[in-house]
Amino acid sequence: MGVVASAVPTATAAPREPIRVMVVDDAAVVRGLVSRWIDEEPDIRVVASLRTGREAVDQLERANPEVVILDIEMPDLDGISALPLLLEKKRDLVVIMASTLTRRNAEVSLKALSLGAADYIPKPDTNHGVSTSTEFRRDVIEKIRQLGARRRRIADPRARAPAPHATPATRASEPRSEQPVVHAHHPGQPVKLRAFAPTMPKVLLIGSSTGGPQALTSIIGHLIKVIDQAPVLITQHMPPTFTTILAEHLTRASGREAREGQEGEAVVAGRIYVAPGGRHMQVARQNSGAVISLNDGPLVNFCRPAVDPLFSSAAKVWGSSTLAVILTGMGSDGARGAGEIVAAGGSVVAQDEATSVVWGMPGVAAHAGVCSAILPLDQIPPKLVRLFSGDRL
Repeated sequence: MGVVASAVPTATAAPREPIRVMVVDDAAVVRGLVSRWIDEEPDIRVVASLRTGREAVDQLERANPEVVILDIEMPDLDGISALPLLLEKKRDLVVIMASTLTRRNAEVSLKALSLGAADYIPKPDTNHGVSTSTEFRRDVIEKIRQLGARRRRIADPRARAPAPHATPATRASEPRSEQPVVHAHHPGQPVKLRAFAPTMPKVLLIGSSTGGPQALTSIIGHLIKVIDQAPVLITQHMPPTFTTILAEHLTRASGREAREGQEGEAVVAGRIYVAPGGRHMQVARQNSGAVISLNDGPLVNFCRPAVDPLFSSAAKVWGSSTLAVILTGMGSDGARGAGEIVAAGGSVVAQDEATSVVWGMPGVAAHAGVCSAILPLDQIPPKLVRLFSGDRL
């Protein structure tokens, strides 16, 4: 049994004030439940519980929240209308949209991300569903905690952890180590980079979560040369309907066909496959190629779809020709699958902490030693284009 050492605060260290949260929802039951969940946590607390977007705008200065949970459908002033008014009053405010799983709300939620919302939370469509959903409760608490903490780190330079130091990669000719053990990352500790695989990649895999829709939309239009040369498979943590809308957005942004993967369809160059919400997407060998395989198996890393199943299955199909990218997101999903890609001879690239909304998924992969590069978001597309053109550095 291992022992985990924890830092013991000194007697003079002042405890951090709880993260201040405003809850805005026209349903009294939802407001009450969410407020109670928040106040049961020692590091976050409710400073206002309001019925409309208009009340939120009017009371913003008085309540002075750091995070707002903002419902989309409300009387007087709805969430998408209130969002820019709130951000105009407080530019560093973290706004998390809450919406039920309708097509309209999916569209509105993704639009809200483009207007400055930090993230969204899928909300059960009945009060009973809200009160019984452990997944909804976990999402609310963890997103407040993670995004609120990130806001404080940005606002207070003294609270920022030093950037991880990357040590040079080994030579491509050196033997590649066995699959590493995945562990939680520790900010400020050195990150060891691996050499890129000497093999030309034949497929691009992308895994993302919190902040992922914005990141994907911003890079996909710069990957045309890659898309035309190889299939692109994406797992973004999203519920049903939302992934449909995401695929449509990626089609518009890239000019190439993006759609939810379908059971048994061939995986071919020129197309972008998005894991459908609520289902794990994997790949399987068929004849000389690969096909999509979907399943409704158990949650992996609390998610379905999850990144690990896609990465792990791709490692078996493409081996050393596999190239994966882990973008912004909470948790550790993707790191274990990335380890399997590396063990099969493939390569992994992670988004850096400075440009990630949450450096959870890419951070865990980075500190697990499975990455060959850790890059700002805008440097990822040109690097991928070079790798698919034969660059091995």
